[in-house]
Amino acid sequence: MIPLKPKITLRNCYLHFKTITKHKLVVTTLCFKMGLIKQGIYHDLSKYSWIEFSSGARYYQGYRSPIDAEKEDIGYSQGWLHHKGRNKHHWEYWLDKNKNGVFAIEVPFNYVQEMVCDRIAACMIYRGKDYNQNIPLEYFLKGTDRLYMHPNTADLLEKMLTIVKDYPLPKAFERIQQLESDLCSKSS
Repeated sequence: MIPLKPKITLRNCYLHFKTITKHKLVVTTLCFKMGLIKQGIYHDLSKYSWIEFSSGARYYQGYRSPIDAEKEDIGYSQGWLHHKGRNKHHWEYWLDKNKNGVFAIEVPFNYVQEMVCDRIAACMIYRGKDYNQNIPLEYFLKGTDRLYMHPNTADLLEKMLTIVKDYPLPKAFERIQQLESDLCSKSS
């Protein structure tokens, strides 16, 4: 028997809309500060599509991502499947497969930068007044994402999140932007 999904309520629609809009505005601001103007403008617009929005409103809890609640309830998230396939700042977008199996592709530098902005904003939104700049790195190190990402992407993301931990955001973003030219000069 298929489990009954929670109902979508007007209250949860409103609260979810508020949360995703706040998140989007924080990421947009951070992306602008990182010099990612176009990415900041387009960041997470798919969250307003019906498949993602309805999934988020249905499983809205306010203290964590509704994606996790949906996965716990039905084993996967329809909203997440849609979202990760349309947003290049998610490492899962960069998975592919061939006759040898599934493999990770290295994420381009600018999308790792956006990934950092996204992770900072998510931690700010869900942690509220308890947020500090260590949390995005701690969350990454405690999670399993690194196991599935391209190793270069995982290393770069950890390096960027460590910079965020160690410096005030404006200085951290300067150092992250400098990383790209440092990496380019090493590969020349």
